[in-house]
Amino acid sequence: MLYLITNRKIIKQGNLYSIVESAVIGGIDRVILREKDLSYEKLLLTASILKPILSKYNVPLIINTNLEVAKSLNADGFHIGFQNIKNKKIEFKGILGISVHNLEEAIAAENLGADYLLAGHIYKTDCKKGLKPKGIKLIKDIKANVNIPVIALGGINEKNAPEVISAGADGIAVMSYIMSSKFPYLSAKILKSAITLK
Repeated sequence: MLYLITNRKIIKQGNLYSIVESAVIGGIDRVILREKDLSYEKLLLTASILKPILSKYNVPLIINTNLEVAKSLNADGFHIGFQNIKNKKIEFKGILGISVHNLEEAIAAENLGADYLLAGHIYKTDCKKGLKPKGIKLIKDIKANVNIPVIALGGINEKNAPEVISAGADGIAVMSYIMSSKFPYLSAKILKSAITLK
């Protein structure tokens, strides 16, 4: 599985919609709309433009953090960080994803009803400057203790993606690799082949 996490602020060419659509054609399986600074109205508008684009390709749209938007839009999924929910169940009819940073959070997130986990950050990344990466040991530890898909993220590219999959990850998630790419279709295609090579 190949997840794309959006960030319109790092786009170098094109716009959010053109990049996402090109990447989906290139092999993205799920899109997490993560535009945390947008108001309810602006996020809802952005999501409502994106949803029919993704529906054309049967790719689920997952809304990050804003549960109201996810519910109003009847989005396919909702994603939230473990720190934002701690131990309260999320009432949402759809895919539920939770970001985790250690084994304890992963086990708790599964118990809270998560359908998949985003685990990271695995490698050094500009998105998490100054924070030590967890490495693939995090993936191995989580996979040994949970029964739901684990998606790795953080500094993943076509060179290290196979190592992440070999460690047991069910997929990878990327942001800047595609969002700041001038050729998002090609970037997605390269990553997809990197994680499907056995």
